[in-house]
Amino acid sequence: MNKSILETFKPHLIAIGLFIVLTFAYFMPVLQGKQIEQHDIGQWTGMSKEILDWKAKTGVAPLWTNSMFSGMPGYQISFVSPANLVKYVNDVLWLWLPVPASYMFLMFLGFYILMITLKADWRISIAGAFAYSLASYNFIIIHAGHNSKAHAIALLPLVIAGVMMTVRGDILRGGILTAVALALQIYANHLQITYYLAFGIIIYMISEAVYAVLDKTIVKYIKSSAVLLIAVLLAILPNISSLWATYEYGQYSTRSQSELKDKKISTGLDKDYAMDWSYGQGETFSLLIPNIRGGAMQSELPKSSATYKALQANGAGAQADSFIKNAPMYWGEKTGAPTYLGAIVVFLFVLGIFIVEGRNKWWLITASVLAILLAWGKNFPDFSDIFFDHFPGYNKFRAVSMTLVLAGFTMPLLAILGFKKMMEVKDPAIYKKQLLWSFYITGGLCLLFGVIPGFAGNFSAAYDENFSKYDWLMTAIREDRMSLLRTDAIRSLFFIAVAFGTLWFYMKGKFKTQVVVLIIAAAILVDEWSVGKRFLNDEQFVAKSKVEKPFEPTVADQQIMTDTSYYRVMNTTVSTFNDASTSYFHKSIGGYHGAKLKRYQELIENQISRGNMKVLDMLNMKYVIQAGSEGQPLAVPNPGALGNAWFVNEYKIVPDADAEMKALSDFAPKTTLIVDKRYEGELRGLVLQPDSLSAIALTSYSPDELKYKYSTSSKKVAVFSDIYYPKGWNAYIDGKLSPYFRANYVLRAMVVPEGKHEIVFRFEPEVFVTGEKIALAGSSVLLLLGALAIFFAFKKPVKN
Repeated sequence: MNKSILETFKPHLIAIGLFIVLTFAYFMPVLQGKQIEQHDIGQWTGMSKEILDWKAKTGVAPLWTNSMFSGMPGYQISFVSPANLVKYVNDVLWLWLPVPASYMFLMFLGFYILMITLKADWRISIAGAFAYSLASYNFIIIHAGHNSKAHAIALLPLVIAGVMMTVRGDILRGGILTAVALALQIYANHLQITYYLAFGIIIYMISEAVYAVLDKTIVKYIKSSAVLLIAVLLAILPNISSLWATYEYGQYSTRSQSELKDKKISTGLDKDYAMDWSYGQGETFSLLIPNIRGGAMQSELPKSSATYKALQANGAGAQADSFIKNAPMYWGEKTGAPTYLGAIVVFLFVLGIFIVEGRNKWWLITASVLAILLAWGKNFPDFSDIFFDHFPGYNKFRAVSMTLVLAGFTMPLLAILGFKKMMEVKDPAIYKKQLLWSFYITGGLCLLFGVIPGFAGNFSAAYDENFSKYDWLMTAIREDRMSLLRTDAIRSLFFIAVAFGTLWFYMKGKFKTQVVVLIIAAAILVDEWSVGKRFLNDEQFVAKSKVEKPFEPTVADQQIMTDTSYYRVMNTTVSTFNDASTSYFHKSIGGYHGAKLKRYQELIENQISRGNMKVLDMLNMKYVIQAGSEGQPLAVPNPGALGNAWFVNEYKIVPDADAEMKALSDFAPKTTLIVDKRYEGELRGLVLQPDSLSAIALTSYSPDELKYKYSTSSKKVAVFSDIYYPKGWNAYIDGKLSPYFRANYVLRAMVVPEGKHEIVFRFEPEVFVTGEKIALAGSSVLLLLGALAIFFAFKKPVKN
């Protein structure tokens, strides 16, 4: 007799209900109308303000914005493809829960589904969902506002589930799940996570190819591989607009090759920049012990701490209370974000190495080791440089410590597969030796660090130089760092002992399977949940209004905003090129983004950062915000700002990018134009005639359309204070498409005929015109296939 649908899905409904309860329990302030104060989301609010304002005004989001770095594609900041219908599937998957709580729920759900596809008991699958979702890194990135990263991480298990189903022979459902899950993962818009996911899949497919040869199932492997390739294509199509645009932009961003001779060695990011956020080799033990390097960059210490007592003893008074709220406890390489996977998870991972069958074991071990080695970056250059210099696409990404995201998936997966194996074997006593060795290895490490914390290092950090005059303070800080390590080492040992003891009594027949699963799942939950609360807790939630409006205008901002013309502002009271607060109110010379236009970054490095006012003049920087005499921001007008457009009297042809950049160091932008030799044809034979009556002015502004009117008695070269970007900006003179070219390294210029005419610059990237048509067709096909898969899944009877 067939089970009813309700009976079949009852365990899964219980799991989903539990995930929802736990999600809201962790994000309880969300129910009170509060939101997390996330740094990067605050910055995003600043950088996207112009885009969102124009969308609210016109109903259409502009694809370009002038609010950051003098202008850049808006789709690199805020863009959702209207044609990508996959976004509706995403809403269904996370049950329309509020962001960022939705990411935790999706992590729970994704890993749970993966374990179910691997034929794990639903209770073990819940334990696996806890192990993956509650790792400290997930809370750290949510607190920081890396929402797209959290979203992409949440969908990673679903993609792997589809791939593994397909390779195991469930080609139809596996292929469709892979396509839909990967489409959603790409839609999350964090390509670095997708790139590392590809690493994992490649390792898995290589492993399966080896087994296909050994098992003589090559034909089956080829068929499943072909289906997966089709699935990848189907996943790309709905996202083609954003992928294509990002690829196109990448040819001109900081991830592209420079034309400057001293930079040409790199085809991507500068190696020092890309490797700057590398994980310390010793810091890797944070997978097992969260405070192995002090935890977060700043930690709150109790009044019983050595630091507080030392401050009080040396007359710090009330300053002691303030100091211990943000004490410098971190002494690692740089990250300040411990990737704690859970003591129990690491213990079970080691057990999995011993007892899981080779087919699943070796690819998970390989991926875990690779992720850790790559995360070391500059701390293991002999290995990381091979990938940076030779592996396709690897040098396009920064913060190599992020590869630990892959280990954050593969290690819990092997851990739960090991736990599953232990629960399913008829005689668990056969794994007595392996269980003991797992305890000796992980528990022994914790005991070693707990008894001899100095084994971890000298408890000193580079920024300790700030306190070099106060030896007594540094002695106390190091003592507290040592105490944090010792406490967490014993803490991890306790949880390992709980897991080991539970499995030991199970092996002795003292506990039933259900009791063991309940204890292990609960212990994982308590262990990881409590560490997660160190980095994301109720104190980080604030009123919704503060999140929606993170910046308040200063007196200087208010003064500048009385000028309603189109100009730019340089704010020197903040980190000019790493802060988007200025963009919330003005068109900024600076901003906050991980991928500026390459040429603009080079302009910053070689001219703007050196105080070249002539370059700032040509960018129409009309105001500088400086610190006033009383520390309050002060708006200072720049009388040299050249406006939106002007005619030059002469032009100078230079042979290459180096000469063009050098020429900007000493030139008169109002009268002279610097032009790369490649654009010489635009000016061939042109002799500029003096004309004091010629004039050009901006008459209409929108982020992606600029209109000018001019009059002149002879041919002229007009220069525009807007950024040259060759993929999408079209120029029209009286409605006729007209050529223009790059000048002064980053600006637009064009030869204009005599008379009175109108010039219109319009951003019309072909990538979106064509891409949206493909995206609509691709997502429609994908959703249809998904619907068919669900239909046949329900149509097929489930037997007792």
